[in-house]
Amino acid sequence: MSSFEYNQERDYEDIDRVTLADEKGLTLHCYIENAIEGNDGTYLLLMPVDVPVVILSWDGEEEDGNDSDEISNAVLLEDTKEIEEIFADAKAVLAELDLTLKLTAFTLTLTGELPPIEDDGVLTLELDKDEPSIDSEELQFLTDFYHNKHKYSIYTPLSPLLFLAKYNLLGKVELVSPEDEQMQIILEELLFDDTEE
Repeated sequence: MSSFEYNQERDYEDIDRVTLADEKGLTLHCYIENAIEGNDGTYLLLMPVDVPVVILSWDGEEEDGNDSDEISNAVLLEDTKEIEEIFADAKAVLAELDLTLKLTAFTLTLTGELPPIEDDGVLTLELDKDEPSIDSEELQFLTDFYHNKHKYSIYTPLSPLLFLAKYNLLGKVELVSPEDEQMQIILEELLFDDTEE
């Protein structure tokens, strides 16, 4: 295995939540799902406290619905400037569903009670091939809106959004890239331990 071992004796009740921050000063409150002690700090598996959401931008003229022909025209919105530009409109349409959209670090999040999942409201988004362990992601539809006559859709992932972070020896929580080979081993151990509990 590796030199990292889950310490079941340690009490995480007082640090069961941590706050991540990005370079812009935005924050994201997360639950600690699991932890593994390492020589250079504690590695954490984190899940956002609030519900993560993604916004899809539709290329070309689209009709309402989630037919497979339309899915190929959906692009996951990742450009920070474009997200900030449409944020007010997205927040307004979600407010009509009694949901509150938040501009948080690393992902948009919302609070409120989500509508029940309906089969015709689930979209399977094909991810980039540079994601080696994941081929697609299922998303639950929340609402559509238009900004400057361009159509956008708001979805929430059906699978939990997880982050790998390190609680270093100085007490600071920082994100760690899971792409490094050693980090992949740590991530697998965190996920394995989490499913065993």
